[in-house]
Amino acid sequence: MTLEREEHWIPVDGGESLHAWVLRRTDLTQPAPAVTVAHGFGGLAEGGLLRYAESFAEAGFVAVLHDHRSFGLSTGWPRQDIDPWQQIHDWRLVITYLQDLPGVDPDRIGLFGSSYAGGHALVLAGSDPRIKAVVAQIPTISGYEQSKRRLPTPEARKAFQERFVADERARLHGADAHRLLLVSDDPDVPSVFKDPRGIGLEDRFPVEGEMLHFDHKVTLRSSLKAQMYDPGVWIDRISPTPLLMIVGLQDVVTPTDTQLAAFEQAGEPKKLITYDGDHFSAYDDHFKETGGGARDWFVQHLAPTATH
Repeated sequence: MTLEREEHWIPVDGGESLHAWVLRRTDLTQPAPAVTVAHGFGGLAEGGLLRYAESFAEAGFVAVLHDHRSFGLSTGWPRQDIDPWQQIHDWRLVITYLQDLPGVDPDRIGLFGSSYAGGHALVLAGSDPRIKAVVAQIPTISGYEQSKRRLPTPEARKAFQERFVADERARLHGADAHRLLLVSDDPDVPSVFKDPRGIGLEDRFPVEGEMLHFDHKVTLRSSLKAQMYDPGVWIDRISPTPLLMIVGLQDVVTPTDTQLAAFEQAGEPKKLITYDGDHFSAYDDHFKETGGGARDWFVQHLAPTATH
């Protein structure tokens, strides 16, 4: 059994294009169900998710894995600028593009989102009836709640708000958007994440071609938009679309308790998979549980064995 990997450029609003990989088995002879895959806050498509897409393709799906606008080889300016609602709108266009691809059954589309895109997956599954099965892995539930936990003191919260206002004032006068590191374990260096496991993620999943366009920073305003983003409110709107949530029991990035509480609000059919690890170990140490569980969920609800 052999996989083929095709490079695609998906047109989205504003004249931009998303870079994507389409993976499929070479022995498929009939239209197959498809799964569209997207990464989280500041992530690159191949940085941990390529192996998920490959697993789905090996199981008989057409898998599409894209970089969000302004990341990797996708176009968009300013670079590494994260707007959750723009990413959701773009992802809808990816679904439309996927439905029109030769060899895809447009009525059997699955959605896999991880971390920040796990939150996007909740929104899309709760609003787009084209999605027939969804997996939300370590999803963002409440940006406000996560920000309170990540910045536990009033002084820290106040300092971040002051940075947001200073950035806005500078941009009003023509300055470029201020940027900050995605991850740092130095308490004196402002960054989005302080989890040390996140620092080495790119080393565990090197993607040299895309990394040429990536400086491990995002715009400061991306964090402001993240604080205002609460995708968990969509979770009770997903049913009757089958929902799988994958949750790390030591997750401090998208806190475990907020994920478990959200899962309780979801309607049937639903399933919960937990693993005994942190946020970033979903991609490597616990891939057998997370990737295998997601694959089996799509097999159960999208039936790829009927397509070849």
